[in-house]
Amino acid sequence: MTSITSDPRTPIAIRAARDEATGFVIMTVLLLLVPFSGIYPFFVMQALCFALFACAFNLLIGYGGLLSFGHAMFLGTAGYVSAHASKEWGFPPEFAILTGAAASFGLAVITGYVAIRRLGIYFAMITLALSQLIYFIYLQAPFTHGEDGIQGVPQGKMFGFLDLSNPTVLYYVVLGVFLIGFLIVYRAINSPFGEVLKSIRENEPRAISLGYKADQYKLLAYILSGTLAGLAGGMKVFVAQNASLTDVHWMMSGEVVLMTLIGGLGTIFGPVVGAFIVIAMQQYLAGFGQWVTVIQGAIFVVCVLAFRRGIVGEFAHYFKRSL
Repeated sequence: MTSITSDPRTPIAIRAARDEATGFVIMTVLLLLVPFSGIYPFFVMQALCFALFACAFNLLIGYGGLLSFGHAMFLGTAGYVSAHASKEWGFPPEFAILTGAAASFGLAVITGYVAIRRLGIYFAMITLALSQLIYFIYLQAPFTHGEDGIQGVPQGKMFGFLDLSNPTVLYYVVLGVFLIGFLIVYRAINSPFGEVLKSIRENEPRAISLGYKADQYKLLAYILSGTLAGLAGGMKVFVAQNASLTDVHWMMSGEVVLMTLIGGLGTIFGPVVGAFIVIAMQQYLAGFGQWVTVIQGAIFVVCVLAFRRGIVGEFAHYFKRSL
């Protein structure tokens, strides 16, 4: 006797999963070929760090509906802790990065319990206030060296044999960390946890009436988002070989919002595209000096007017409608 099994998902969900898997394979192949393409590797490594940061932020706002104006505190905290652990404590790169991510995890737990009880603009303002508090602590803390930051972070050898001073090796390590973080976000979104999180975003009172503890789910999403942002910050230290106040400043929180909105809020690949666009603008428009922010603002306005769902979101909507 044969048993017939069927996929419980709808045809649309199956097609979306297939498209996302295809997109992931294409993205991975393109990124693997970067060292052979002649593209400046430092630019791509920096963009990958910010892409992971944006993916972590998108998990919170795009799927949890929580706008944080203080996400830079996780990026900067992990950067400072990883840099200090590597330079002063002699930690190998893998332990330094994990130490930085653990510090961001602890900070996310503490700040999450304070902020998660508020909604909407109140949540955003509390996260901004907490981020500014962390900024001024790091400005005065001895181990951060104030405005000078922590310079000359040794890259060392990861796992004892991966020499991060080799640009090609460093690139593939950064790519590996990015892909791991990306897959964690993807799995979280497409799990029962992610489905509950989306339902809370759409209609929190109804989700509560069904028995779900909304605050606990939002807190878990906040902690996961902050930890992954810390993972990006710890990795970024070994790319730039420094940790500075720039990574914990409120403007960095604004940049990650910009990356997510340009790429596509609530899309899996949108933050990656948005991060590459913003970092490319910073890289190639640097010659315009103070006009860079004006040009970035104009491009942002054009993107908002032309791509209301973000670049990836708009294309996904178009092809979904045309099929």
